[in-house]
Amino acid sequence: MIKKKSILITGCSSGIGLDSALTLNDHGWRVFATCRKQKDCDELKLQGLESFVLDYESTDSIALALENVFRLTGGTLDALFNNGAYAIPGAVEDLPREALKQNFEANVFGWHDLIVQVIPIMRAQGYGRIINCSSVLGFIPYPWRGSYVATKYAIEGLTDTLRLEMSDTDIKVILLQPGPITSKFRLNAINGFERWIEWKTSARCDQYQSKLIKRLYDSSSKKDKFELPASAVTKKLIRALEDPFPKSRYLITTPTYVAAGLKRMLPDRLFDKILSRK
Repeated sequence: MIKKKSILITGCSSGIGLDSALTLNDHGWRVFATCRKQKDCDELKLQGLESFVLDYESTDSIALALENVFRLTGGTLDALFNNGAYAIPGAVEDLPREALKQNFEANVFGWHDLIVQVIPIMRAQGYGRIINCSSVLGFIPYPWRGSYVATKYAIEGLTDTLRLEMSDTDIKVILLQPGPITSKFRLNAINGFERWIEWKTSARCDQYQSKLIKRLYDSSSKKDKFELPASAVTKKLIRALEDPFPKSRYLITTPTYVAAGLKRMLPDRLFDKILSRK
């Protein structure tokens, strides 16, 4: 009997994580689909997935999740897909230190913790793939997204450095860089905004009302012009997993390609002018 390839995926309650988990399961992978909440894991089990809790903000949760994986696989893991992340929308000047710290715990430090615990297993077995889901906001800034941009810039730097350091092994380290993807990301961002941002007393109160509030709370607002379904990311994830010689990064959605091109060609002053119109 041929042993299934195994992958641990985070942030599987919806969007990219859910689509990738279900699709890879259909493609014959043994998928360990994790979520921050037990109720979401229970839903995934009903869909035929192996699922348990993994909360990036808890070192104990990460350790227990990996213990479960290695117990079920006999101590191996073919791939890790770091995907779970959230945003705290708001102007940088209104972002409390504790908010930024918590966002980094979930979007960066937890990813790093998981990676460094997986590497010894992959090194011992002689192969593995570590795939981190970044964003178009991992290489360009965007107004009102300072916390999320900062975490994704950090992930890009960490991933690029790790890729160089792993070049003498058969552990491949890869970035996915999606632009607008249909998900509950915006809905989830409301929680962080309401918890941390005192926008009514901000010097930018009028701008919050005219720019950010409507976009966050108006469920009837149109999709982004170039928004793609989560399956677009899953297609690139499969390539990153299966290409014999994977790229260091896979761009996803038209805005990501356009942004990458403009960033290379335009001076910062002109590029800033384009971005600040949003």
